[in-house]
Amino acid sequence: MRHDTVEDLVARHLPPKAYADQWDVEGLDERVKSLLGLELPIKDWAAEEGIANEEIQQRLFAASDERAAERETVMSPEQTRMIEKSFLLQMVDMQWREHLMHLDHLRNVIGLRGYGQRDPLNEYKTEAFSLFEKLIGDLRQNVTRWLMTVEIQFAPPEPAPPPMFEVHVDPLTGENERALEMAGTALAGGSAEQRAAVPLIALPAGFERTGRNAPCPCGSGKKFKHCHGALV
Repeated sequence: MRHDTVEDLVARHLPPKAYADQWDVEGLDERVKSLLGLELPIKDWAAEEGIANEEIQQRLFAASDERAAERETVMSPEQTRMIEKSFLLQMVDMQWREHLMHLDHLRNVIGLRGYGQRDPLNEYKTEAFSLFEKLIGDLRQNVTRWLMTVEIQFAPPEPAPPPMFEVHVDPLTGENERALEMAGTALAGGSAEQRAAVPLIALPAGFERTGRNAPCPCGSGKKFKHCHGALV
């Protein structure tokens, strides 16, 4: 697509049958900047003695290929292919929708050609084919422009969300019963590292005089050693 775009630009601004002084060098320079993102001495090239449009085209091929290779070094080949496919699919989708709209408009007005003694069906086929050729040309240019000029930035990965904990608040004590159970489990059967990681929680006043096998004063119905007693 990039080479086809260059060929289209050269053919339009440096026609093969035109003399060098008839070339639209400034127009070619502007289009090369906008489509390829390149600042090249095209005016100096065109002023060279005996220069041909084919030579300028080959220089544009080389410069655009070098530019594309440089841009690919910023990303991996896999990322580059992914971006190319994404741009191409987006542009095909957008321009195909526009093409269908143009065809609908053409159907609505083509009947008027009959007043000019021209066959509307042949007129429709001819213009529809011209619209399709324009679609392909625009597709090549737009995809090339995107891939040659757009600046790709990769954002750092988003930080992992904080861990989620189950909360079950006892309506009588206001404490998280789930956290107490997890702490008791770690203290009773966990490894030394797990037990060391569980913070010790101060008991409510008077709880420290409760026997290990006595009911826990919090009213949970559990033995003290399996409830608040597991925290000390």
